[in-house]
Amino acid sequence: MTDTIFAVSSGRPPAAIAVMRISGPDALSAGERLAGSLPPPRRAGLRTLKDHLGSAIDQALVLVFPGPATATGEDLVELHLHGGRAVVAAVEHALATQSNLRAAGAGEFTRRALINGRIDLIQAQGLADLLEAETEQQRRLAIESAEGAISRMVIGWMDSLSRLGAIIEAAIDFDDEDDVSAVDPAFIESESAVLAETLGQVLARPAVERYRDGIRVVLVGPPNAGKSSLLNALIGREAAIVSPIAGTTRDRVEASIVRRGRIYTLIDTAGLRDKAEDPVERIGIERALQAVAAADIILDLSEPHSDDPRAIAVHARADVRPAALPGAIATTINDLTTVDALWEEIERRGDKVLGEITGPTFHEAQRQAITDAQAALHHVIGSDDLLLQAEEVRTASRALAGLLGIDATEAMLDALFGRFCVGK
Repeated sequence: MTDTIFAVSSGRPPAAIAVMRISGPDALSAGERLAGSLPPPRRAGLRTLKDHLGSAIDQALVLVFPGPATATGEDLVELHLHGGRAVVAAVEHALATQSNLRAAGAGEFTRRALINGRIDLIQAQGLADLLEAETEQQRRLAIESAEGAISRMVIGWMDSLSRLGAIIEAAIDFDDEDDVSAVDPAFIESESAVLAETLGQVLARPAVERYRDGIRVVLVGPPNAGKSSLLNALIGREAAIVSPIAGTTRDRVEASIVRRGRIYTLIDTAGLRDKAEDPVERIGIERALQAVAAADIILDLSEPHSDDPRAIAVHARADVRPAALPGAIATTINDLTTVDALWEEIERRGDKVLGEITGPTFHEAQRQAITDAQAALHHVIGSDDLLLQAEEVRTASRALAGLLGIDATEAMLDALFGRFCVGK
């Protein structure tokens, strides 16, 4: 028998309101023991909650949602409490003393929604992403998954594979029957190619993780070029130590900022020079070169400037240094309009790295399943053996089914649901 679980599903107290969820086969009886008579389904009722000794705990709004048409697919009761720590603790204690009730684990409400068919694995992943979203881009990606738009697209792909597989199976089973028309191999190849191309277009877009990690902007140049001062000016706070002593920055300094709904991670690095006697400085230079290798955009304060296509030539400290080289953006921390001009160029480059979201985007693990499905379709295209084609179509179908949680392993579920808060 499934346990009945409970947890706070709003933010942790103190707060104006705390929402306590109870879900499972004993949810309604548990609610009755706390609140007495329950209000009609899906209608809020004010009740005095009492413990097992009959002592009043709180006055709360109580809502009842009979299963299976609930968030978890089970009977569900919500208690809208006053959000003080003592009130919440008292209600939790009163519930814990009831038989067959226990506190929920991380993500357990959403996990039950998946098990009971209320959502699929892509929607569960979308909910996890939505809880962690920090930018508008991340929110938009997550909501597409959570509301089922991406699931419906994957189901459409699977329907196409089902139709293709049925045609191939019919050709295998009835190829000696006079009343079954021969299947045109060109048709199988064409249908497979169309779906493979569709999957390829999805894989050509950045992974969800790229939108979460943001755009890496690395500042490079010789010692005392003004990198640290420029980083502080770009993010609007003191993240890097600034001094007139060359080589003050020995290690990478990272700071993130959100602009126009996009995360930028700016990385200040040790000054680059050919000969560094100090072993600590040499380590700093090595780490600076590693940061440059992983950069999306490079702010190059060197002279002459790099010809790396990722580089933006910057003439820092323009108010105290000679004229900028041709093509460089002159900046000074004493005139923030010059910093704004640099940001305009950074954002323009950022549009090329992570532009506007133009279609569904998947996590790296999900992309691997799509890659496997696409590879199987390419094998269909490259074969004229109906048995082999049928098996490859089944392989592609299994790969896409895994995206929805069909055949999902327990370990994968644990990794996903561990990201949720306890009351979600």
